[in-house]
Amino acid sequence: MGYRPQIRAPRKYGRRRGNLKAKAKGRKRRSSGSYLSEENRVQTSEEVVDRTLNRLRNLGNQRFGLFPFSEHFNLWLWSLWDTLSELDSSPNIDVDDQFVKERSQILADIELKLEERRRNENSQEEAAKNLLDMRMLIEQIEEEYAAKMKETERRRNSEINRLSSNIGDIREEMDRIARMKTGIFRRILKNITQKEAEATQRLNSAEKELMLAMQGFASEQDRLRNEYETRKQPIIERIDNQQKEAKSQEVDGSLEDRHGACEALINAVEALLKRNLQIRNT
Repeated sequence: MGYRPQIRAPRKYGRRRGNLKAKAKGRKRRSSGSYLSEENRVQTSEEVVDRTLNRLRNLGNQRFGLFPFSEHFNLWLWSLWDTLSELDSSPNIDVDDQFVKERSQILADIELKLEERRRNENSQEEAAKNLLDMRMLIEQIEEEYAAKMKETERRRNSEINRLSSNIGDIREEMDRIARMKTGIFRRILKNITQKEAEATQRLNSAEKELMLAMQGFASEQDRLRNEYETRKQPIIERIDNQQKEAKSQEVDGSLEDRHGACEALINAVEALLKRNLQIRNT
């Protein structure tokens, strides 16, 4: 039947192909008459094509179990190559240049798509490791924020207690001055009034200092809170995005690509059979 172009085996399958050849060679050496009679019977072109189409349909609908799905890509590609090799080796099928070109393009396309998915899965595995690191970073940020807020609260309480105590002392002093003004000699009344004015001024200053201190600590707490949110929010968003991406990886996304490749090969095989029949009928 002339020159028959051979399908190129996918990468990484040379060893397995050799093993299959060895097994086939061993089978040929068997001496069983019934086995040899079965081997010697040449399948018709329709039988070969039907077998090929059935295997292609099965491969096109094959679902892989759990992530990472790329662990199954090599075996699936080898099975695809083996299916087409059987068609190639049949003496009743004339594999023409058009089929070889179509087949080569389909195989090249699906290998590229699966390789891209393999890289994506590898990056997702790395992302899962990074996800753990980011969660640990979030915990660290929260611990640092809690420690800073606790320290700020401690200093705030200490300062407010000090200022409040000072205000209390001044008010007690003013109460004593007010009691001294009752029934006091007129000659020292002026001195008492001056002390009262000074105490009032110190009270106003102390109350103002307390108010400013409370405002200062409130501002510091707001700053710490904003700093905490600024550090935490981008990491939270990255974690959410990676969790969504990981969720999408729970479904075998390669099924659509593999099914499309098998459908394209089915069409190519059916077209090849029609061309073979047309040639025989002419």
